[in-house]
Amino acid sequence: MIAVESLKGRIEAIVIGASAGGVEALGLILPRLPAKFRPSLLIVLHLPRERPSLLVEIYEKRCALPIREADDKEPIEPGTVYFAPPDYHMLVERNRQIALSTEEPVHFSRPSVDVLFESAADVFGSRLLGVILTGANEDGAAGLHAIHRAGGVTVVQQPDSAKVPLMVVSALQRNPADFVLSLPEIAELLKGLG
Repeated sequence: MIAVESLKGRIEAIVIGASAGGVEALGLILPRLPAKFRPSLLIVLHLPRERPSLLVEIYEKRCALPIREADDKEPIEPGTVYFAPPDYHMLVERNRQIALSTEEPVHFSRPSVDVLFESAADVFGSRLLGVILTGANEDGAAGLHAIHRAGGVTVVQQPDSAKVPLMVVSALQRNPADFVLSLPEIAELLKGLG
């Protein structure tokens, strides 16, 4: 079991994956992060491909951190929240830039949680924390496994607190998570990272 205190200052980036119920779940987590929060946050939320995302508008007035829709080749800045744009995979490149891709969907999803998590695990290794939230498919289970293998920290929303538990149950069936927490507990854990 990982001691929460041991994570302070260790985590450089946080990746979060969510699907059905994710807008509400993130609404309980992101506004609780303080302006001085240092890790970068990269988020895949499954959304309809044919419509523009309103995620920046939804969260920017409620959050102390800057909220952006990711651009291709954009450097990853500390203390900044990046959302994958609709219909693009978001990856982390070795030089700590974001890459956007139109490769085939994974688990019927583009953006894919697995694609983000696996690329981030390759770059950040033990300095990465991955979070799987509510959702209706298996996207994210393989990616969380990649984070675990790379020595990163894995967090899964408690299934009974998820609006749609399939995504979190799939992740837990594939990996033992370091933390299985309610949304308020996830927010508190992240706040404690710095």
